[in-house]
Amino acid sequence: MKKIKKTKIIATIGPSSSSSKTMEQMMLGGVDVFRINFSHAKHNEVKKTIKLIREIDKKLSLNTAIIADLQGPKLRIGKMEKNSSFNKGDKITINSKSQLVGNSKKLYVNYKNLAKDIKEGENILLDDGKIILKILSTNKRDLITAEVIQGGNIDSNKGFNLPNTKISLSPLTEKDIEDAILAIKEKVDWLALSFVRSKSDIEDLLKIIDQNSEYRIPVIAKIEKPEAVKNIDEIITVSSGLMVARGDLGVELESSEIPLIQKKLVAKAKKARIPVIIATQMMESMMESLSPTRAEVNDVANSVMDGADAVMLSGETSVGKYPLEVIKTISSIINKVENSNLISLANKRPKDKKSKRYITKSICFSAAKMANDIKAKAISTLTHSGYTAFQISSWRPSTHVLVFTSNKRILTQLNLLWGVKAFFYDGFESTDRTVEQINRIALDNKFLQKGDKVINLTSMPIDKKGMTNTLRISEI
Repeated sequence: MKKIKKTKIIATIGPSSSSSKTMEQMMLGGVDVFRINFSHAKHNEVKKTIKLIREIDKKLSLNTAIIADLQGPKLRIGKMEKNSSFNKGDKITINSKSQLVGNSKKLYVNYKNLAKDIKEGENILLDDGKIILKILSTNKRDLITAEVIQGGNIDSNKGFNLPNTKISLSPLTEKDIEDAILAIKEKVDWLALSFVRSKSDIEDLLKIIDQNSEYRIPVIAKIEKPEAVKNIDEIITVSSGLMVARGDLGVELESSEIPLIQKKLVAKAKKARIPVIIATQMMESMMESLSPTRAEVNDVANSVMDGADAVMLSGETSVGKYPLEVIKTISSIINKVENSNLISLANKRPKDKKSKRYITKSICFSAAKMANDIKAKAISTLTHSGYTAFQISSWRPSTHVLVFTSNKRILTQLNLLWGVKAFFYDGFESTDRTVEQINRIALDNKFLQKGDKVINLTSMPIDKKGMTNTLRISEI
């Protein structure tokens, strides 16, 4: 019987992984989702990459998903004179209007409203927090005076972060809107929005999707701002997934806070029945080395044990030296960890009895619990919207979640979800006949064998494709 990992692997496409041969080997090695990073991608290259992924995927019949990751507002300083540095205690001026060349006494930032938004006593972090500036005064137009709290050398065009400042800049820039429209037209499976701060940020992107597509592409909220952590409950209500982007989050918050925030975000995503991705520096040492550090192995393992749907690789597969070896290594860690009896996830029966979805939710919960109790080898569900796949996956049953759908648009999208394997199926003669046919597909694909128990979820009558209302146990 086929045994596949349930925690999904997301790999970022870049120069190291953009060839047809490498992509195919990565898919065969365990990649479930490819991420296109619009911070570094040009539109003509994106189109070619998406076409290539789809062609290879069709050849391998794997339903590989594609995430389009929007850059968001990149806050950067301007050009700096060579060998510029800031010393602790120095006073410097920050200009948000004139694109001057900076030095040890002054610098330019590309955020026009910075002087208006920032307040005295707040901090600016340069170059991933290596340099810390404290605001002494602002004219509320274009000039800021700051004191160097932590100094160091500084080069041109480095990024900066505003951990304490409530900024008026939208996370959707003009570039993001253009990139989003391209991604929508290319029919990517998921869109990821960077630097989300509130519910309205997601809603703005959803409006763009609705204006440019008949089909609503699900949106992943990237949690990398303190404001997003604070507003997480409202953000979840309009998001289809979360990404714990530990890079910028680790710059704007104390590093010691990140592990508990990660666990908190995973728990909230599971409660909301949406997928959650852990990202940034998963296997960073493997950009240069064939072996990960012990700390990285533990980080991946703990992310799996926390209950993440997916772990994401960035530079490791986009520009690193060993993209294939990284995939094999992380797949090995996942396979060794994810079936441990040390993993315990809180599974509470649905309580919202007035909800239209209460029956479906309860049946999905019961299926996951029963599958564990009777040691069923699979839960098979029919779906048109993908709703039952999200529900069952979030309960983390100890078995495969086999999803059958006539909706080709969600076949690849569902590949992000923990434990889910999707199949195209468009036969709806009768409930009995349908159950017989989907069990045969599972058997032919070696997810089941003779004598196995399988839990089948369907709707009756079958041809109405309504909400799931039937649970039955079959023996192959």
